Amino acid sequence: MTRTARAQSMLSPDAAMKALMDGNARFVEKKLTSFEDDLTILKQKTAPKQEPFAAVLACADSRVPVELIFDQTIGHVFVTRVAGNVASPEIIASLEYGAAVLGARTILVLAHASCGAIKAAMEGKAVPGQISALFPMLRPAIDQSHGDLVAAEKINAKIQAGLLRNASPLLADAVKQGKLGISAGYYDLASGRVTLLG
Repeated sequence: MTRTARAQSMLSPDAAMKALMDGNARFVEKKLTSFEDDLTILKQKTAPKQEPFAAVLACADSRVPVELIFDQTIGHVFVTRVAGNVASPEIIASLEYGAAVLGARTILVLAHASCGAIKAAMEGKAVPGQISALFPMLRPAIDQSHGDLVAAEKINAKIQAGLLRNASPLLADAVKQGKLGISAGYYDLASGRVTLLG
């Protein structure tokens, strides 16, 4: 069954999150439909513009292929990626663009199992290059996790989602007006399942 490209303006923030989670259920069940969509959408000539219904802030980890795990195709998801899925000023600016200009109706901060950035920050050992520049942004989650890596990963996603809601007046206003939802989620590498974090 081929899905049509859905303009984000037709979805509420809750419906946009449901579309992401429905796609993850198809991914877990190995019943993907996005590959059928790819050629159809390309034929519809979506190259001149994009209308993503959702935005995702994910870790740069190669085991977290955002479009694939949500069974979405070209133009559906506006993805920003950085190690540790931290809401840096550049990431916030990108997500503001995704919401305010492109019209994404939901933003998901997606943490994942076995996050190397959080593990490295927890260990506090010397690392090459500028990797340690991420550590201060991850420290609040580590401090709250009491040494539990999984807890730190989940807490970090919630903290970063909170930063998006509070540090950006543009995003905060969109949430207040009911035009945007911002949530945190956790991707289990073994099962492929994404769970929303309360």
